Amino acid sequence: MLRIGCHLSSSKGFLAMAQTAQSIGANTFQFFTRNPRGGAAKEWIQSDIDAMLAFMAGADIATPLAHAPYTLNACAAEEGIRSFALNTMKDDLQRLERIPGVMYNFHPGSHVKQGAEKGIELIADTLNRVLWQEQSTTVLLETMAGKGSEIGRSFEELRRILDRVELSEKMGVCLDTCHVWDGGYDIAEHLEEVLQEFDDVIGLCRLKAVHLNDSMNVCGSHKDRHEKIGKGNIGMYAFERIINHPKLRDLPFYLETPNELSGYAEEIALLRNLFHI
Repeated sequence: MLRIGCHLSSSKGFLAMAQTAQSIGANTFQFFTRNPRGGAAKEWIQSDIDAMLAFMAGADIATPLAHAPYTLNACAAEEGIRSFALNTMKDDLQRLERIPGVMYNFHPGSHVKQGAEKGIELIADTLNRVLWQEQSTTVLLETMAGKGSEIGRSFEELRRILDRVELSEKMGVCLDTCHVWDGGYDIAEHLEEVLQEFDDVIGLCRLKAVHLNDSMNVCGSHKDRHEKIGKGNIGMYAFERIINHPKLRDLPFYLETPNELSGYAEEIALLRNLFHI
């Protein structure tokens, strides 16, 4: 079964997100834990979470993926920004314990002229301060395009973070197709080689989710500009191979393409038609 969804607004609550997912043909979805450009999170109502979980069970919708806000930067040069990242992650992870099986994805951050090694050290330090032994939520590092001073532009950088995390069994990776393409990994012509490199450096056992996005840019551009599926430089044939690849097909896929709900519904239907039963 193809597990596919898109990013949905949480403004109307958890049950509404699950109902919206079903209405567009999705059987999973992604949501921000709080305003993606802001700080404070709205109160989560337990009855709403319970209603979402019951609806999902009846509609065969898989546990959603939670996404940290874009403002979170665990390796910022300013201590205040790092403190915000630490406190936000702590709060998010505590809240997410109320959603069984949920995963939490975040952008590793930008080192802002401190150097990649310092950035990696700071990210790992934050993770070591927010993870705890009994938590059930898996935390995912997202692959990045390498724009500016972003950490996560290579599989090696993600591995260096993982190697520093004490509770590394709580960690995984979310592969963003636009990001790895813009980062220089040719998933259109050399998918097998890219997956082998991921396995050699990180281990495919760490790969827990895929952000499915085409790219407006050429491979290796380091720009991070998402495009609709099949409308960019990665191309439709590559996405057909990705969703059907034996090492990827059982993972959940999340669209972050520049779309409204009707566009997401079209892309979900398109990808279902390309999926080999």
